[in-house]
Amino acid sequence: MPQLSLDYEPDIQTLWITLRPEPKPVFTLPLIESVGRVQDAVMKLWGLEEDRPVRYLAYRSSGAIFSLGGDLDYYLDCLRANDRAGLRRYADQATNVIRLNRTGLDGAVITLTNVRGKAIGGGIDPARACNVMIAEEGATFSYPEINFNHFPISAVPVLSRHTGPIEAEKILLSAAEYSAAEFQQKGAVDEVVPAGAGDDWIRRYAARSLTSHSARVSVIAAFNQQAGERLGAMSGYAEAWTDHILRLKPIEIAKLQRIAAAQERMLSRMLRSETESTSA
Repeated sequence: MPQLSLDYEPDIQTLWITLRPEPKPVFTLPLIESVGRVQDAVMKLWGLEEDRPVRYLAYRSSGAIFSLGGDLDYYLDCLRANDRAGLRRYADQATNVIRLNRTGLDGAVITLTNVRGKAIGGGIDPARACNVMIAEEGATFSYPEINFNHFPISAVPVLSRHTGPIEAEKILLSAAEYSAAEFQQKGAVDEVVPAGAGDDWIRRYAARSLTSHSARVSVIAAFNQQAGERLGAMSGYAEAWTDHILRLKPIEIAKLQRIAAAQERMLSRMLRSETESTSA
């Protein structure tokens, strides 16, 4: 499966998904589809079997950036070709991954994410959709999309589930950047841990909660139901997002192009810095 790697720890029944998007740390369509295939495989292989070997699905990134968000280069390619089907495919695949993260693969697992580095816009939502999202010190969170007349596909139902709708609206309309501690204060992060300690925190969580796994899954399902199952009608969010992208004006598309170019420059600077540090 392209753009991710898998690791399994049998003693804590945890399957790790390490995100390795290329060429940028964004949620590319191949990465989204690979995550979807892992989710489907876990459900088809074991479902809700009593002795299923995977009870925790844990996400982490492979680099210094968790995610810069959606794949702007892909959006721009689709806009140039007027490819509505391509945009809708991206939106449908992304929202399905997010829905399954929220529901724990329809009750099969508990989903967790360790965020390190920058998490931006649509790159936050698949992580925050997980049942537990922790952040390492130094991580930052922001939704800058409003500045270029854009919005993440599923940020409203995902974020408001944890912060409440009023605070979620403020976050999405402010475009402000928050530290891990600030995001936790707003209810959007479950735990802040020291830099480099996130994976071990997840291991300890899985180890101590194995005996109460089924009860935890039931409690999560009950709260999702009480919240109105906002993620149940994801097709509506996907359609609204696709329509919005296709209505972008030339000046707004130019902004997306500049942001995509800025991402390239930022990554080039990071690569040069890493190379210089290694050679030194």
